[in-house]
Amino acid sequence: MVNWVEAANQILYGKSIEDKLCYIDSFEPIDFPLQTFPDLPGRADKIAFSNKKAKFPAKGSLASDDKKGIAFHFFANHELLALEMMAGALLVYPHDSEEGIRLKKDLILTMRDEQKHLKLYLVRMKELGIEFGDVPLNDFFWKQTPNLKTPEQFYALMALTFESANLDFASYYAEVFEELGDSKSAQTMNVVLEDEIVHVARGAKWLGSSCKNEDLWQFYLDNLPPLLTPDRAKGILFKPELRKRCGLSPDFVEKLANYQDDYRITQRKTWKATP
Repeated sequence: MVNWVEAANQILYGKSIEDKLCYIDSFEPIDFPLQTFPDLPGRADKIAFSNKKAKFPAKGSLASDDKKGIAFHFFANHELLALEMMAGALLVYPHDSEEGIRLKKDLILTMRDEQKHLKLYLVRMKELGIEFGDVPLNDFFWKQTPNLKTPEQFYALMALTFESANLDFASYYAEVFEELGDSKSAQTMNVVLEDEIVHVARGAKWLGSSCKNEDLWQFYLDNLPPLLTPDRAKGILFKPELRKRCGLSPDFVEKLANYQDDYRITQRKTWKATP
């Protein structure tokens, strides 16, 4: 069995889905030369990033299996990107302190969930007639890696932004699929949702201990990459109660709910907070 360092390298640089799904052993102290995030993760041509843009299916089109399969294709790419970025984090950041060790132990647990989600999405996608790589794959998440110089910046982006947004997206699409009578797809999204709550909670707890006496909201803002704002931490329907389940304070949740930037991408027509 490979150790966690070897597994991280395989996930980050391996080209096949099988490489990305390799088992990640538990953390143990291992010395190795720290890396930097590569320009791109390893991917076979079939699943490589594309300059072509694919459009996420509109809600009204999701009664179609084909459109539903495309939606799961988007979800799968996001899981794979997160998995590759976390593998990079294992290799980039030091573990010569209690905080560094806890970070990597947490990331390994989260990565196992990401692999589970990726498998669920791949299975559901195939049942709906779509193979991974049939739709152009974007690299938006990965483009942020040059800005992630510290683990604080990594967790601010990954846990409190990308995974936070997925709380809303997973919840929203679980409800959409349920309305369409597709319990199988809804169940998949609910599995992801429950795991994401744990992931965001891990990130919030780690950042909370890292910022010490500083306000977590301000610490979060200070560690976000340039041109990314807290609006990216929200999905179509913002659900404050999900953040509270993650252990985020009412003050943090309120500031996130009220935050609004001027970027067109985040001005979703249906964006609003639920009671």
